[in-house]
Amino acid sequence: MENDIFKIKRTLEVNGKSLTYFSLPELQKQGYAIEKLPFSIRILLENALRNYDDFAVTRENVETLLNWKPKAVDKDIPFKPARVLMQDFTGVPAVVDIAALRAEVARKGGDPNSINPLIPVDLVIDHSVQVDYFGTKYSYSRNIDEEYRRNKERYQFLKWAQNSFDNFSVVPPGMGICHQVNLEYLSKGVIERDGMAFPDTAVGTDSHTPMVNGVGVLAWGVGGIEAEAAILGQPIYFIMPEVIGLKLTGELPLGSTATDLVLTIANILRKYGVVGKFVEVFGPGLNNLSVPDRATIGNMSPEFGCTVTLFPIDDKTLDYMKQSNRSPEQLELIESYCKTNMFWRENEDAIEYTDVLELDISSIEPTVAGPSRPQDKILLRDFKNKFIDLLDKSYQRQYISWEDRDIEKSITRFDGEGGDMMPSKSKDKQVETETEIEAIQRNGLKTVWITRGQEKFMLSDGAVAIAAITSCTNTSNPYVMIGAGLVAQKARQHGIDVKPWVKTSLAPGSKVVTDYLEKADLMKDLEALQFHLVGYGCTS
Repeated sequence: MENDIFKIKRTLEVNGKSLTYFSLPELQKQGYAIEKLPFSIRILLENALRNYDDFAVTRENVETLLNWKPKAVDKDIPFKPARVLMQDFTGVPAVVDIAALRAEVARKGGDPNSINPLIPVDLVIDHSVQVDYFGTKYSYSRNIDEEYRRNKERYQFLKWAQNSFDNFSVVPPGMGICHQVNLEYLSKGVIERDGMAFPDTAVGTDSHTPMVNGVGVLAWGVGGIEAEAAILGQPIYFIMPEVIGLKLTGELPLGSTATDLVLTIANILRKYGVVGKFVEVFGPGLNNLSVPDRATIGNMSPEFGCTVTLFPIDDKTLDYMKQSNRSPEQLELIESYCKTNMFWRENEDAIEYTDVLELDISSIEPTVAGPSRPQDKILLRDFKNKFIDLLDKSYQRQYISWEDRDIEKSITRFDGEGGDMMPSKSKDKQVETETEIEAIQRNGLKTVWITRGQEKFMLSDGAVAIAAITSCTNTSNPYVMIGAGLVAQKARQHGIDVKPWVKTSLAPGSKVVTDYLEKADLMKDLEALQFHLVGYGCTS
């Protein structure tokens, strides 16, 4: 059937091709106030127009989006993503279901090869990594070997699926976190398919899928059933969202990072309440945020409580796409389509949001997350006093300064029992070493004695046990990662080392990170402090 119900199909001449698209400016000419719609609603509108079939996507659905109002409307709208992103833990059950469908078709005498994903599916194996080996040059290779040994059957199944299904690809273990791979490699910005051009959109089986909101891709996390529905060509339905505008002004001050900014935003949005809502970022401050900074913010959408945190496509997006090796043809398609079809970041003042929150990012200070939730931010300058306060109120224990601790009496408990109290640091940390733990409490101070092989350590309140440079939120950002390398460099220059009981690890989001750390000659400094590469994934 003809799905161009508003007669707005037009042709875009780009890269020597003629591509069809659904024109939002033509709708504007028909009297619809498209310029007032948030960019996220424009993307949903284009999606409904293109997928209209008067069954799964009806005219009422289209008109609901056309007439979007800032206040909530209790109406369902359909969404057909352009592609699906999966990680191995949540993705494998979905692949098993598709394989089961094939088996049933075969039992009924049909062709099992007729059952395939109808849209591209990328499954990134990143959730099976475990840090069994750390603090050594061979940590990464041995952890990978262990991962393949533990998950041999699952990986064989996924390899079969990749070779058997159309529109299905697998990124093997040890390559990166799915969100960062999606940001750096999989996302297109604008998709060309079957002679049509349209915005890149996705759903993913992981809550941090909105990381690609940082490059203007409307995407969010869904459950396995919803992902399977999308894979098989069915729309995902959800209530028409309110859209909160987050207006940024100013520029991050020296010494503050995107991580500090995102923790501040988490605090603001959690207090406001954005569950079930879209957040869209705009304002002059956006000109001072790189795509990695934007992706850091988008990544934390589930912690904010919102569905997405969208950054519309602009020059910064194109710069990042170019730096991450997208083709000149793809860059031309993105710019030409977005500027032609009202998806380019401009005329922000005309947009009507449900509400607008403002943040001057020049006010951001170094911040610590927690103690248990990211929105419970603690300014670094207040950290010591806050820690003492939390120890008292949450654990009913009094903090005792190091010089006042009864250390000597405690140390004599181990005299003559073998091993040194503070031996030289092992250069070969392995999990095979058995660990014994004995907890005691004296004078209100909780102390844990750890016997690890021939080594014995005393840890008290405030001691660091794990130092992991990891997570898709942080390791996608070169500013933060190079900062970590420079801190390691400075530590070496000042003779500062890591305590021997600390579990150290470096688990970036992709091989891009280790590549630029090596080119910046900073890996040697991290490794000198035993922050050796242990894998690519979210670890601890």
